[in-house]
Amino acid sequence: MRYLSTRGGVEPLSFAEAVMMGLGTDGGLLVPEVIPSLPAETLRDWAQLDFQALAVEVLTPFVGDAIPRADLTDLVERSYAGFTHPEVTPVTEHAERRWLELFHGPTAAFKDVALQLLGNLFEYLIVREGGALRILGATSGDTGSAAIYGVRGKAGIDIFILHPKGRVSPVQERQMTTVLDANVHNIAIEGTFDDAQRIVKALFSDLPFKQEYRLGAVNSINLARILAQTIYYFYAWGRLSGGDPERRLSFAVPTGNFGDVFAGWLAKRMGLPVDRLIIATNRNDILTRFVATGVYQAGEVYQTLSPAMDIQLASNFERYLYYLLDEDPAAVRTLLLEMAETGALKVDGERHRRVREDFDARAVSDGETLAEIRRVEQRSGYILCPHTAVGACAAAEVQDAVVLATAHPAKFTEAVVEAIGREPPPPPSLQGVLERETRCAELPADADAVASFIRHTLGASAV
Repeated sequence: MRYLSTRGGVEPLSFAEAVMMGLGTDGGLLVPEVIPSLPAETLRDWAQLDFQALAVEVLTPFVGDAIPRADLTDLVERSYAGFTHPEVTPVTEHAERRWLELFHGPTAAFKDVALQLLGNLFEYLIVREGGALRILGATSGDTGSAAIYGVRGKAGIDIFILHPKGRVSPVQERQMTTVLDANVHNIAIEGTFDDAQRIVKALFSDLPFKQEYRLGAVNSINLARILAQTIYYFYAWGRLSGGDPERRLSFAVPTGNFGDVFAGWLAKRMGLPVDRLIIATNRNDILTRFVATGVYQAGEVYQTLSPAMDIQLASNFERYLYYLLDEDPAAVRTLLLEMAETGALKVDGERHRRVREDFDARAVSDGETLAEIRRVEQRSGYILCPHTAVGACAAAEVQDAVVLATAHPAKFTEAVVEAIGREPPPPPSLQGVLERETRCAELPADADAVASFIRHTLGASAV
């Protein structure tokens, strides 16, 4: 398997090269040259596998011969050994709704599923090929802590994580800033997540800087993140379908950056029997508006009770755009130029029809979010995080939909208390996190300031 850029300016890459590059050197996102197509017999076989064995099978077509199968199996086993549920991502049923629980990893959020694996992949490739890696990422909440826990203490790796100051939950902030390993560097940006993401993209686009410091990506701009997130769609389908290829499922996906729902779309393109993919957004509704109108136009970033989704420019949207435009990099570049010049891009009527075939979408208010947390808890005792509640609201008209439960509710105690009047019991990984010592730099939302911080921190250690 080889990997290409959505903008067409990168020579085909191996899986290992794509993982280490992260963002394409032309500014585009990396995509597989060919999306594997799975026969019904393979789906039936996969439905019988446990999560770890399934992960190896799902990843193998994308990894190819870049990593020997025995090594890949070892990477997968080590990545999920620390999850607190034996199924890793179990499907449960409460309040007459099915929930795909993705919060049993070390930071109690869905991003652990991908970032525990990505951290081990980085370490494996560095040991094999030599050198060092400096990870740079932006987070709206959960990516940062999951990435930090994926690489903390690993030899040859430093990680720099930007988060918008005051715009993540207190628990999310402390999960990042209380990790005091020498290779972990937290930066609070005086701005929004979109500002932090813009800085990351600017530094990755500065090729001399990227090459001098050997920058790598953990945001969902890294394709390995997306590939790992496809696994739990296959797993949920296998648990609920019994392997019947005629059994189609819908999934409701809380999303801001389009990565998790793009993983579902990729699984569907591979042959997973998916009926509807429901994009669930909060007041920051750029994706919902795009599905409704075919126009992708950023607006003001609003703070909500579901802060990990307070995003107006979804970094993975470009991957979907590439496929929507029939894998034509020139067409992608044209629309992105239109976006840069006018602040919006628009797809034609035929392609908008295809978008409507691929996705449903709904924006959910804070009031609806609180009401859903309250409703589910009163009916079943099951407590939702606000992001999961957004997904449940968006799927209200699709009773058979599986809702992705993206984080443990104890990460968002303020919203939960507002909804039900009490705090959810924290998992062991979150107990005492607000009382621990912290370390974090504060910087303006400026790429030069962040670059200077990285240079000062690494000093003469750059390679």
